[in-house]
Amino acid sequence: MIGTIVNTCTIVVGTLIGVALHKGIKDRYKTALYDALGLACFAIGLNAVVTNLPKSQYPVLFIAAMAIGSVVGVALDIDGRFKRLAGNRKNGHDESTAPTGNLADGLATATLVYCIGPLSMLGPVISALQGDNTFLFTNASLDLVTATVFGSTYGIGMLLAAPVLLLWQGLFYGVAMLSSAAVSEALMAELLIVGGLLITGSGLSLLRIRDCHVLNMLPALLVPPLWFLLMWLI
Repeated sequence: MIGTIVNTCTIVVGTLIGVALHKGIKDRYKTALYDALGLACFAIGLNAVVTNLPKSQYPVLFIAAMAIGSVVGVALDIDGRFKRLAGNRKNGHDESTAPTGNLADGLATATLVYCIGPLSMLGPVISALQGDNTFLFTNASLDLVTATVFGSTYGIGMLLAAPVLLLWQGLFYGVAMLSSAAVSEALMAELLIVGGLLITGSGLSLLRIRDCHVLNMLPALLVPPLWFLLMWLI
């Protein structure tokens, strides 16, 4: 778990650095960071989809997952509930330069960026099965920079993303320790396809192209594991 703990700590440190630099970062630089982060999210998400789609054993599973997940998310009003829970706080940002600058949107985007990616998902599995933390340490370096950007933009509330990452990677680590076959390459590919689409949606929101309400799509991540469990049972 040392790799996951280090990764979690870098998010805390990066967020605190970002909060400390908040008043020293002018609006035009924040807007530039939004654009850069949006493009990065878009590219990372798209790359995850393109890379893993040829590996999919069920080429239409991700479509079903996105459809089912979105319907469930809207029915549960996850986006609305989360934003109301976060109080729709603005952290003192001007919407003209930071249209997605409320805590709820920031946490949604940060959670996806931190958790959904090859390094963050494969890292704990490799750490558990092989004792190799290289992927997690590399991911920690990337997250340190990203957390600084998020912290300077959204504020101290972004620390809430750290325990989410700890639980997320801890889940993969624990499952891998219990059963090496439980997290198969096929399941990982399906999760990365769906996760990549969600990250791409976050990128579109950051670029102010379209608000995809990614929070409502989060249940889509549960569909591939449930499908593989069903296939195993029958």
